[in-house]
Amino acid sequence: MVTIEKLSPVPRYTTLRVTENADASVYWCHMHADLVRAPGRACFKPALVNEILQYQWALADRLRRERGNGADSLRHVVLASDCDAFNLGGDLEYFCDAIRRQDRHALLTYARQCVRGVHAFHTGLDAGAHSIALVQGDALGGGFEAALSCHTIVAEEGVGMGLPEVLFDLFPGMGAYSFLCKRIPPHQAEKMMLSGDVYASEDLYRMGLVDVLAPRGQGQQAVDEVIRANRRIPHARTAMHRVRAMSQPVTLEEMMGITEVWVDTAMQLGERPLRTMERLVRAQYKRHGEASAATA
Repeated sequence: MVTIEKLSPVPRYTTLRVTENADASVYWCHMHADLVRAPGRACFKPALVNEILQYQWALADRLRRERGNGADSLRHVVLASDCDAFNLGGDLEYFCDAIRRQDRHALLTYARQCVRGVHAFHTGLDAGAHSIALVQGDALGGGFEAALSCHTIVAEEGVGMGLPEVLFDLFPGMGAYSFLCKRIPPHQAEKMMLSGDVYASEDLYRMGLVDVLAPRGQGQQAVDEVIRANRRIPHARTAMHRVRAMSQPVTLEEMMGITEVWVDTAMQLGERPLRTMERLVRAQYKRHGEASAATA
């Protein structure tokens, strides 16, 4: 008699929850899956950045192979979150440690990985996909940059979004300026980056930075409607991606150059801005440590 052992599936990712719909044309990438199980911070920890890149590379390879085999339907990639924040930005704890140790290489490596990730969403994974950010909770700093990198931003009402890096004498260096200037005038982008203000999603919708504003709790339905609308005009939408890339290019080289400026600026920070970062880190732990532990 043969005994068959039932094996439990091993998740491929620890910080991501990835799903796709039945017809395999919509791919969901939920950040912060680890916070459902244990306390933590809803920020771009190195582990999360690396797993997003792994997912993007694997999915892009799959989509390109499918297109090579004759598949012509428009694919959608949706970036979302499994906790009450979309993303609170870069890993400030990691920043403080690298700056205090004057480890420029570590900080630059991290920044370049972040840039590769947002640039991939901006280019549709270089596989003809349409990227959508579903913002159902606060998107700050790098979290806002990640949303801005996507073709379409769907945000629920009452969500806070902004670039607070100036609070610790830094600027958002992983795509904010490049992506903002595609949606609003450069002087307005600079004002936003240097103010540190957090804006309500309703205000950003009026400014043209949010594409679709949905009532609270109805963000996913709004994403579904965006996808249905795109499916009615797949060739026009795909062509518009190409036109946008030609007329308003954001190159990886441009973004890498800007992030070098960001790293050089960060390495000059003294104790006062570093202590401000540390206070924000403690607030992040308090916010999602307690809430996540309660739901685990």
